Amino acid sequence: MLHKIVQLVFIFVGGALGYLFMPELVSALPFDNIPEWVVHEFFGAVLGAIILFFSLYWFTDNIVNFIRFVEDSLVKYPVTDLLFGTVGLLIGLALAFLITVALQSLEMPIVSSLLPILLTLFLGYLGFRVGFQKRDELINLLPVGRSQAKAIKQEEEQKAEENRSSSKIKILDTSVIIDGRIADICQTGFIEGTLLIPEFVLEELQHIADSSDVLKRNRGRRGLDILNKIQKELEVNVEIYEGDFEEIHEVDSKLVKLAKVLNGFVVTNDFNLNKVCDLQGVAVLNINDLANAVKPVVLPGEVMPVQVIKDGKEQNQGIGYLDDGTMIVVEEGRNYIGKTIEVIVTSVLQTSAGRMIFAKPKALEKAL
Repeated sequence: MLHKIVQLVFIFVGGALGYLFMPELVSALPFDNIPEWVVHEFFGAVLGAIILFFSLYWFTDNIVNFIRFVEDSLVKYPVTDLLFGTVGLLIGLALAFLITVALQSLEMPIVSSLLPILLTLFLGYLGFRVGFQKRDELINLLPVGRSQAKAIKQEEEQKAEENRSSSKIKILDTSVIIDGRIADICQTGFIEGTLLIPEFVLEELQHIADSSDVLKRNRGRRGLDILNKIQKELEVNVEIYEGDFEEIHEVDSKLVKLAKVLNGFVVTNDFNLNKVCDLQGVAVLNINDLANAVKPVVLPGEVMPVQVIKDGKEQNQGIGYLDDGTMIVVEEGRNYIGKTIEVIVTSVLQTSAGRMIFAKPKALEKAL
């Protein structure tokens, strides 16, 4: 289709040029007795169309490819860029026209004929570039542009705040390292930013690993193994903080102080440290809170099977556990120790230290 349009343009332009100039050109030839129909405008139009068509016929593909190249180039630009570039081009051409009108009064052939062409090219190009480059400032001059710019600025500030929050340093305490779940959380990608391990926490871990008590020694070695796994096997940025606060003796107090200095999070599962951080305005990521958040929701009145395994603290209480480790206190459940029974949930107690479910045997409910 585009090939045919280009060829029609050749015919039209050739016909127009032939209509205007072909009669004069034929009349100027050194021939006598030229027929009148040869110098007629209609014959000139037909001859001009034929000459230009066959002259440029072999360049049709090149011209079509050039048009498509220009089209593809323009489509890539946003419509606002093209709009303001075109407005700038029109303003430049208008200025060139006004200057040309003023120059025509001069009696200098070169100035009045050549300079207007140069001014038209220069001011047209300059206007297009200025309109294209200053499009954002021109948009902001419009009421719609100002409101849009304000919304974009607020969105950028919100994203920057979220990035600052997610990139805060996470400071690990001893309990969360020994616990080991932090490695699994890092592996899933839910922890972003840098994990900071203070040197005084490493010293406490080493003291625990060197303890004469077998249980403590195993816990300390487990913590060191977890750190080694996080640093070498996981794609998490881990840094060691070599500073210390010699005037403070407690490790937990040092962690709180370090979090204040670095404006970071304290990652812990220690209930008491969690409370101290809350009191002093330090951000906390509690692993137990995360674990409780992803546990299945249990509502009062639900019925579930539970194996009662031991006595409770109160009289006639029995204790059982869910698969995720949640403790269930079964009222009047002492007589069912060692058995799996159905219980009805009466209440749920949720704290940072964990979750506790209170229930009573379903058999007693039926008896009532």
